[in-house]
Amino acid sequence: MDEKDQEAPERVRWEGDSREQMHKWPKPPKANIGGDLTRLQKGEEPLDFDHLGDGIYELRDQQQNVWYRLLYWLNSGWVYVLHCFKKKTNQTPQAAIDKAKTRKRAVLDRKDEPFVAPIPDEQEEESA
Repeated sequence: MDEKDQEAPERVRWEGDSREQMHKWPKPPKANIGGDLTRLQKGEEPLDFDHLGDGIYELRDQQQNVWYRLLYWLNSGWVYVLHCFKKKTNQTPQAAIDKAKTRKRAVLDRKDEPFVAPIPDEQEEESA
């Protein structure tokens, strides 16, 4: 199996109510944006994203007349999900960007340890 095809270790940190908000979404946007989160964890580029400034990016999906957004920041090997929301227009509101920036500052103040990938158990390697 190719290294990129292996399941990536969980390196997402959900800030505020982001996870709860995303869980309220219908299945299609959860699956599409969830797929992009998986790509980020594997070090790959997401399919639909945009840079909003200050190191903050958004993952995007549209279903009918509703736009779904997940704002994230990459730092020290972690994918920090700063804010999730849905809206009726294609433009990301400044209030959403401000909320993401506030949560980013809280993460910086918290001084999390860098992400360290788990080392496979020697027994698992021998049986492979």
